[in-house]
Amino acid sequence: MTQSDAFIATAQRVIRLEAEALTQLAEGIGANFAEAVGLILAAKGRTIVTGMGKSGHIARKIAATLASTGTPSHFVHPAEASHGDLGMIGSDDVCLVLSNSGETPELADLITYTRRFKIPMIGVASNPDSSLIRACDVALVLPKMPEACGHGIVPTTSTTMTLALGDAIAVALMEQHAFTADNFRVLHPGGKLGARLTKVRALMHEDMPLVTAETPMRDTLAEISAKGFGVVGVVDAQGHLTGIITDGDLRRNIDGLLDKTAGDIMTAAPMTISPDALAEKAVARMDERAITCLFVRDPAEDGRPCGILKIQDCLRAGVV
Repeated sequence: MTQSDAFIATAQRVIRLEAEALTQLAEGIGANFAEAVGLILAAKGRTIVTGMGKSGHIARKIAATLASTGTPSHFVHPAEASHGDLGMIGSDDVCLVLSNSGETPELADLITYTRRFKIPMIGVASNPDSSLIRACDVALVLPKMPEACGHGIVPTTSTTMTLALGDAIAVALMEQHAFTADNFRVLHPGGKLGARLTKVRALMHEDMPLVTAETPMRDTLAEISAKGFGVVGVVDAQGHLTGIITDGDLRRNIDGLLDKTAGDIMTAAPMTISPDALAEKAVARMDERAITCLFVRDPAEDGRPCGILKIQDCLRAGVV
């Protein structure tokens, strides 16, 4: 076996072992999981997630996931907790404590604190007879599965299961809170996620180029030039969008163009989008039709145009 083959075989063994552990975890989910989620839902304060070592790294990620999906949460380092950070834990909070062995010494003061002040505690460990599991209000016991390192000592399988369990808790809470993409966008205004969740309303221009069907082409061209979008919308007497004139329409009607009206050369029933649609959807529509602008129509305004969106606006915002 070559070195490359050995690397590949190791990767496959590790992933399969961890996948089997996740299957065992899923099959063992029961009433205790529902009780844990209910305990977090009932808490008036925050969810405090804690753990030491590799469990601590997983705890930080779980706390971040909870906070970003509508469950106020933060990580407390158990060693720092013994030196004053216990003050970060309030009587209205609930603690989610992670320890594969359930016997992590650094957790002792934190566990004692929660018991003394009757702060609800959810314990996650693989040893059902451990100090953590015996002390907690709700126990989530991980299935006994070997670590993927081959020596049974490096946290691999156990941390994967703990992370997945944290994700399951976060999603269950998210669904109970009816957490939507709008909520997610509020908590994720930056980066690629924030850009993907930006709505058309945030990027559109309200100063639209508009004319009526009776507008002479000389005046229509002036409106196109003045607004700088390269297109103009055509509206009826009630202000409804009935057509659009693009550079393609101008080229197709170049002969005798100035003797015509906007209604003579417009393309009827143009594609539009709602102001509350995601900008990502607008980009997909523009790509589909190979166009660079979309008029925005608001259903709340009887479908009248309320803005115009350019592909360049989406590009600058990082939507694509």
